Amino acid sequence: MKNIDQLLGAILPADSIKTRLIDRLAAAADASFYQLIPQAVVLPATEDEVRQLFHFSAQHRMPLVFRAGGTSLSGQAITDGLLVDVSRYWRSVRIEDGGKRVRVQPGVTGGLVNKVLKPHGRKIGPDPASIDAAMMGGILSNNASGMCCGVRDNAYHTMASIKFMLPTGQSFNTALPEDHERFRRECGALYHQLLLWRDQIAADTELQNRIRRKYRLKNTVGYALNAFIDHQEPLDILAHLMIGAEGTLGFIAEAVLNTIPDQPHKATGVCFFRDIEHACSAIVPLTNAGAAAIELMDRPALRSVEHQAGVPPQIATLPDGAAALLVEFQQDTPESLKALVEKFEELLPQLDLLHPANLTTDAYEIAALWKIRKGMFPSVGAVRKSGTSVILEDIAFPPERLGPAITDLQRLLANHGYTNAIIFGHAREGNIHFVVTQTLDTPSEVARYKAMMDEVVALVLERYDGSLKAEHGTGRNMAPFVEAEWGTEAYRIMASLKELADPDGLLNPGVIINPDPEAHLHNLKRLDPIEPEADRCIECGFCEHRCPSRDLTLTPRQRIVIRRALSRYEREGDRKAYDELTQQYQYDGLDTCAVDGMCATTCPVDINTGDLVKRLRARKNSRFSQWVALRAAKQFKVTTALVRTGVTSGHLAGKILGGKNLESMTSSLHKLWSAIPVWNRRLTPASGNIKLVAQPVNMRGEVIFFPSCIGRVMGTPGEDLSATFVRLSEKAGYQVLIPNQHDSLCCGQAFGSKGYPEASAYKANQAISKLYEISKNGEVPVVLDVSSCTYTLRHCRATLNDENRERYDKLVFLDSTEYLQRYILPHGGPIKKAERVVLHPVCASVKMGQDGLLAKVAAQLADEVIVPPNSGCCGMAGDRGFLFPELTHSATTKEAADVPQGCSGYYSTSRPCELALSDATGQDYQSILFLAEKCLGTKG
Repeated sequence: MKNIDQLLGAILPADSIKTRLIDRLAAAADASFYQLIPQAVVLPATEDEVRQLFHFSAQHRMPLVFRAGGTSLSGQAITDGLLVDVSRYWRSVRIEDGGKRVRVQPGVTGGLVNKVLKPHGRKIGPDPASIDAAMMGGILSNNASGMCCGVRDNAYHTMASIKFMLPTGQSFNTALPEDHERFRRECGALYHQLLLWRDQIAADTELQNRIRRKYRLKNTVGYALNAFIDHQEPLDILAHLMIGAEGTLGFIAEAVLNTIPDQPHKATGVCFFRDIEHACSAIVPLTNAGAAAIELMDRPALRSVEHQAGVPPQIATLPDGAAALLVEFQQDTPESLKALVEKFEELLPQLDLLHPANLTTDAYEIAALWKIRKGMFPSVGAVRKSGTSVILEDIAFPPERLGPAITDLQRLLANHGYTNAIIFGHAREGNIHFVVTQTLDTPSEVARYKAMMDEVVALVLERYDGSLKAEHGTGRNMAPFVEAEWGTEAYRIMASLKELADPDGLLNPGVIINPDPEAHLHNLKRLDPIEPEADRCIECGFCEHRCPSRDLTLTPRQRIVIRRALSRYEREGDRKAYDELTQQYQYDGLDTCAVDGMCATTCPVDINTGDLVKRLRARKNSRFSQWVALRAAKQFKVTTALVRTGVTSGHLAGKILGGKNLESMTSSLHKLWSAIPVWNRRLTPASGNIKLVAQPVNMRGEVIFFPSCIGRVMGTPGEDLSATFVRLSEKAGYQVLIPNQHDSLCCGQAFGSKGYPEASAYKANQAISKLYEISKNGEVPVVLDVSSCTYTLRHCRATLNDENRERYDKLVFLDSTEYLQRYILPHGGPIKKAERVVLHPVCASVKMGQDGLLAKVAAQLADEVIVPPNSGCCGMAGDRGFLFPELTHSATTKEAADVPQGCSGYYSTSRPCELALSDATGQDYQSILFLAEKCLGTKG
């Protein structure tokens, strides 16, 4: 075969073909404990390109696998052939019928779909724990369910229509009547065989009853044979077989889903029991009381999350053998919710609880409880022994027999040496997950896993007639046991269906239908030990949708995957691969990481891959460059003056040459020498001078304004941020204090993000010392104008010396939004609201939990507040957007498409981010402080 790049180049543009070692290794793993290295990763943008890839696969006998979010847990999204990544160009979401339906493409996350649906009071039915990271392609192809949807609102039952493509390249849309007839004409053999199977099942009472019985429980083993019972038309049958087919029958290009009400009123709490049996005995009463969700957690599972924020304190005191149920009630009105809560409270005396149970209606507390439950699997993985793999199995038992079944399962696991196994799951549905950790790199350990799985299969199928996979899909993990689950006749239909739809067997081979009885024991992933910041990662992928470089280079998960590959190559002495990967990792892994830490906000174990990147950058920085950085930190007044001079010179040059021309010139120079930043025509120098006007003596109080070095260098055209801050404070009756020699101060972030920890620590210590002095021993709060600086100071304690740690503990740092909410808006006088404003919550605000606060403040200043559904990190990362403008362009593209034109204003809380969004949208983004000044009246 010719060079694969050349062959694929006839189908796709060059930037949609990835064959470098780093690209292939980054895509080799999904969230499962399996791994295969693809020959190429491709990113088609159109159906025609997908069709040509099908033809390419057939022509070259190369396996082809589709992947969306890569959060699959059973090994169904990996390949050693052609990996087709649909996460970049297939992200369309369109609301239909007032929100009762939604049209989606496979590359949009379920969380984003729900965010778009939220104003309509609707959501999609499937609600997997991974919904913020899982994409619709996987949600449909795995027939996802989740916490509350049960078997009624899963992907299969809420799918209204789909548009799909068969391996032949033929495409059909079930919403079009003419496509039903065209399917009969063009795919006659498949059409008539589907009819034959439909009639055969209808005539076979025993098989029909088995199918109905199997789907009373959650079940994702094999193909959805209930399609032959639920539907009559062959195209409709095939469409529903596609749901849960894990990409083995064709490609789902688009789907229309019926949505369900997103009940606005919820009450959630945790019930603690002395053992599993008592917990399970409460499931039916709680279900009858109207609980929408009942989540079971055994004692080891609870122990795995004891350290997390928001965890009920009772968990730490529970005895061995205890268990808990997370219970949630949902209703459309406060009155109806109150009625359910009262029924719950009446039920409590019958439940034999270890501790009194209370329900909360506070949205923040509810989110914290669900975060604990949703992150339980990765949390367990994070406390595993370094170098071990995490195995998550997903089974279901009849709910009325759940207690004895779990007891039997616990005994089984202990007998095989899995003493640290945890059990949790959707108790209302009888669906539980169990997690074990072990090495998979020795024959004895693989044999132990095999023996355990053989007994699990016997326990689930022979003793309880349950499901071997309830919601995570068959994959290659359960493929050897499909016939055992369904019986010979049902399996024969499934195997024949696969052969008829995919006669070459090239579409996700080895998944669902696999004759190898030990398929689940091959291609096992190894989690090689790496740096401590990231070693806990189990590659679940929950972080990826937050990453600004996800469409440009690597995601946090992939950065960690590559670190593990480097570790393995180094240990095995493969110098060629190690050197090649190291070279590629410099740009993909280090240069284009924004180190914003947004990955930690969705990581269940708070891994901040940015911390890893900072340390790797520091390791690469020479001693001399570290010395230079420290000198720059110690002479920071001179440093900022030089930077301001550069900005001023660039601004003047832009006026003479034209802003666009200067951008083009610097962009050309940047390509020759990457250290030259690319000019941004919206960049305006700040005055650097802060003038305090005389203020009345009898003021309401004092505040310290700590102007960021960014704000002292980058200004806003026609505005002065510092002056605005002072005027706002005066309106509200607060006297502003400015630190002496403020122009020599910095929080240290500018140095830390570049890998200069000593310089960063020096600036942090200097700032804390000076702020403590002016704050009257911490009595006066410190307000900052840039959110990232607020975040940095709030998290700098570890870098401080002992004396400054004591000072730090007494200081109060306020971000501009907090200052507006608590100090300015209550006392600033009458408000004349703007009509419609757009916000960009910056990373630091999100990490501090203040993204909602920004919207809340803006709602007091404007009639309509818009936060784009795709808002996220802009990738600016201080000055990184000037050095790698492609990062900010990639990071802001989706958000910019959501931003409406012609609004009253566009606001944020960080000048670099405002520049990036202004560039992306063509609108002038400013600090939220400017909106406040425009809307506030005279002093109250």
